[in-house]
Amino acid sequence: MATPTPEGQAGEAFVQAAAEAVQTSVMAFRLVMAIADAVRRQQQKKAGKEDELPDAEKAAAEASEEVKKFLPEDISTALLEGADWPQLAQQLMALRHAGVDLETMLPRVGEITVTVRDQVAANAERVAREGTAEWAKALRETLLAGPVREAILASPAWPEMAATMATLDERGVDVRAILASAHEEGVGVDQAVAKVLAVAEVPTTSRDAMLSYGPLTIGLDIPKDLDLDDRERALHHQLGIDPSENQRYVRMVREALPGREREADLLVAARQWPLIAARMDRMERDRKPVADHLAGLSKDTSWQDGPPSQMGRRLVEAACDVLRKPVGASAGPGESRVKVNTAAARSTSPSVGPTKAAAKGAAPDTPGVAAHREVGPAAKSGKTR
Repeated sequence: MATPTPEGQAGEAFVQAAAEAVQTSVMAFRLVMAIADAVRRQQQKKAGKEDELPDAEKAAAEASEEVKKFLPEDISTALLEGADWPQLAQQLMALRHAGVDLETMLPRVGEITVTVRDQVAANAERVAREGTAEWAKALRETLLAGPVREAILASPAWPEMAATMATLDERGVDVRAILASAHEEGVGVDQAVAKVLAVAEVPTTSRDAMLSYGPLTIGLDIPKDLDLDDRERALHHQLGIDPSENQRYVRMVREALPGREREADLLVAARQWPLIAARMDRMERDRKPVADHLAGLSKDTSWQDGPPSQMGRRLVEAACDVLRKPVGASAGPGESRVKVNTAAARSTSPSVGPTKAAAKGAAPDTPGVAAHREVGPAAKSGKTR
């Protein structure tokens, strides 16, 4: 057997790298489709009208033409030859039947796959592997609270999505950029399916969201359909606090109230605790000393004054107060700990969009529409190159 020449080895390595780049772009396509399908299912499930997937053989035939039309040949060929193509085709056709315009969506997804392909082809080094738990955090940091993020985290396919993100990251792909792009597609899917189901595009503001307007929510990313009755959902899916983080925040409260275990438990058991945890999470991401702020609960114990039956409510107000004020600051004599500033509350409330959106750019001109519901720029038409 002849020994390959250096030129032959280099050529073989190039072919392998190109094949890996294409397969990685296919993985990115699958990830975006999984997110879009999760949003479709979530929207239809809320309306009680979740559809079954169309026939696989018929869907494959119909979807293949769409994929060939809007995706580069190397990527479309790899997709059509993949073992999971029938399932991907079913997802695509289910999105079309649900009201999604594939001629608008696919060119944008094509741009994502091309970017991934080119990143992998140009990248010669692999970055350190991150566990899938890291991707839940990355998801919350990248995507606004809302139907897309909730659909992803609630989807049975979430573990597989997270594993795909880790693999893409290892191959040098900017996963957060993909998530940001996929979020725009998810918003489009959410709105398209909602329109077909005759569901309001903007979710009705829940009683919990309305009653929480004010100091408890100023500066936080609170969904309009906040549901404090379902604490697990409120913490994990709506506010982005996973169980381990929540337990850590509980420990921080107990450490801030030494010898007052009953009071600490009352604060954690309070209905509004998820909002306090969200405030602590926001502060940590802003690199603020949460523990130092919480220490104020032991320094100013005015929350002890009043009927015992209202102790939990007073503790929530006190915790909100110490977390929002500079370390060491306290309310003056006779000053109410919590005041509702109607203008400030509405300006940062879920009815006009979460604060994360404001940090990234100017607020939308459309009144009363949450930022995470805004439709992105019009898609380019034609085949992605």
